[in-house]
Amino acid sequence: MEALEETEEVRQTPEDVISLMISESLDDQETDEAEKEASDASHELDFDWSSIDTSHLPSSYKTNSWQEKELLQLADHFFQQYTHLCPDRKPLFLHPLNECGVQKFVSTTVRPTLLPYPDMYYWSGCASFVCDYLIMEPLKCPITPPSSLYSPTTILKYQRGNCFDFTVLLCSLLIGAGYDAYCVHGYATLEICSLDQTQELCPRLRKPPEVPEEEDPNKYRVQYPLEPQSMFELQQKAKKEKETEPAEEEEAEEEVVVEVEKPKRDPLHGLRVHAWVLVLSGKRKVPETFFINPFTGNPHSTTDEHFLGIESIWNDRNYWVNMQDCRKGCKDLSFDLNDSFCWEIMFSESKEPSQLPTESPKEDTDDMEKEEIDMNFEMPLSWVARIKVSCREYENPFSQGKKVTLYDKAKLEKWAAYANGDGLVERLTVYADSDYTEELEVKEWFKHREDLLYMREVNKQTQLITDHFRPGHPLLLKTHSYTSMEPETGHTVEFYHTARVDGLWKRFENATEMTEHFEGREDFLHTRHIEFGEREKKMEKAGITADANPRPIVQIKEYFHRNPEKPADEDVEERIFMVIDDIIQLTYHLELHDTLASQVVFCRVIGREKRDDEIFLSRENTVKYQPWSSEKHKNMLHLYDLLWELRAEQKDLKQQVRDSEAEMLNILMIREDEEANIKLSDVSLYSYAKREQEQEATVGKLN
Repeated sequence: MEALEETEEVRQTPEDVISLMISESLDDQETDEAEKEASDASHELDFDWSSIDTSHLPSSYKTNSWQEKELLQLADHFFQQYTHLCPDRKPLFLHPLNECGVQKFVSTTVRPTLLPYPDMYYWSGCASFVCDYLIMEPLKCPITPPSSLYSPTTILKYQRGNCFDFTVLLCSLLIGAGYDAYCVHGYATLEICSLDQTQELCPRLRKPPEVPEEEDPNKYRVQYPLEPQSMFELQQKAKKEKETEPAEEEEAEEEVVVEVEKPKRDPLHGLRVHAWVLVLSGKRKVPETFFINPFTGNPHSTTDEHFLGIESIWNDRNYWVNMQDCRKGCKDLSFDLNDSFCWEIMFSESKEPSQLPTESPKEDTDDMEKEEIDMNFEMPLSWVARIKVSCREYENPFSQGKKVTLYDKAKLEKWAAYANGDGLVERLTVYADSDYTEELEVKEWFKHREDLLYMREVNKQTQLITDHFRPGHPLLLKTHSYTSMEPETGHTVEFYHTARVDGLWKRFENATEMTEHFEGREDFLHTRHIEFGEREKKMEKAGITADANPRPIVQIKEYFHRNPEKPADEDVEERIFMVIDDIIQLTYHLELHDTLASQVVFCRVIGREKRDDEIFLSRENTVKYQPWSSEKHKNMLHLYDLLWELRAEQKDLKQQVRDSEAEMLNILMIREDEEANIKLSDVSLYSYAKREQEQEATVGKLN
């Protein structure tokens, strides 16, 4: 940089510069708005930072080393040249006061730290911890940066801070984890600065990106003509649409009126100061540069319209000033920090001097050479003590017991693990209105439950409850949907079928029917449907249990996939056992070009009593439709043997149905007991904290 001209000017204080910039950029209304918000923010802050105890802090917090003093002088020199060469720009955020009232350069406040927790090795884990652990405090004045910047250790101790405090802590963790991260001083919208997410969709409700559909392999097949349409009907339809257009226009006008009634444009738009984190691509295999809002922990594209401009960025090694035009926000900014036309670096990382335009006279050449040498300055180590987060603090990040976030027609609540006796850690409530009065759906997430329940969905309109389980449940449960725990009231159960011998993956049961679905069976069975009749009323009045008074089985249907090893007319597709009517019906698969399936129906002979130990077969009680069957299907002996097999299988099927009913009753009984006696497992980092306490107690006794 070039030295300033030797002119005697009255040096302005930072407060004078700030007031001058405000007066030039704001009219009276905007100034009143800023003062009003500043007063509201001061009323919202219940915590008094001036009363914190700093006596226990290390000496590095209270004094500056000779390197830090030299650093502050260079920063002041840089700031003087910056204000001289860029008089229309706002003051830089360079060396605010720390908690001990000592000026500290912002880069030395960043303390790279890698915490010993698996999640903290990734940016998402660091961001979620910071936004959950700290309580957000608005800036005292929304259009100026704060006058102080406390150390990350103090911020962690009191679990609160403004956007700059959030950003420095998060950046320290990200750099420690190996990311190319930077603190950003810039401008953002009201929603970002005030942590207002009431107009945003809850992340839990966002649908995953759709996978593009594969190209249809039959797109070149012959296109058959569509159904013929009447031209008269089309004309009449168009006529009706024209008649309804005026009504639609009136509705559109009403919508415009509603839009006009929305909140007016923020008078401080483009002036609200905010701090966030910039993560450059490259390190840790980050594919694309992105922003992180420290208040929410959410990633944002660098083209996001909520971020309106950047003044400067810094990390633990250097400081850069943005020299690019931000009138269109950040979407056109280049983040190549080696480009001296886009970013002015404070301390040159090479022997090349600074590239800012110069206007100094020739006699100052010697001074300039000295200044260029001074700018090759090595950043001193951070004055901040080592950042530590205990196991208990990591597992219980919520200082107020829980965290509540309001989204667009949704409310998200979070708790620490083991804070609730049922293992509840998160609850999402979806509402029908923006006033959060009419509930539509509730989703709850659980951790460390011995019954392996991890999520529950409740439809408030139908009262349908769906429980989701992790693998390993004794009953091999995957999901369980119900409205009541009473049996035969409509239960849908899904299983981890690969762990079951019968391949059952889903079962639905109510008072009149039961449907079971299978996968991966050797007999190619995929569906079984059972219809029940009504119980005997005399037995119900006597108070006999469902086990002693089973429902009569009316019909059993089974459906099979195609077995390629069998001919189609020998491979059963559908099998129906009409138990009460004593009818058995078989329907076989079709060949590729067939249109009618082969069938065999065995009926009971009218007037003949049914006996389990005998089979009466005649052409009267056998109906066949087999247009392309083999010769053996026409043989009565083959049909007789087939009927014997079906009788035996019907008997086994009836027993399997009774076993399925008993299994459902057992599932409901066990689930009721699990909900009545909820137990939480001890496998977590929280147990490590307990061990730490026990070890400390043991060491204390030994000493």
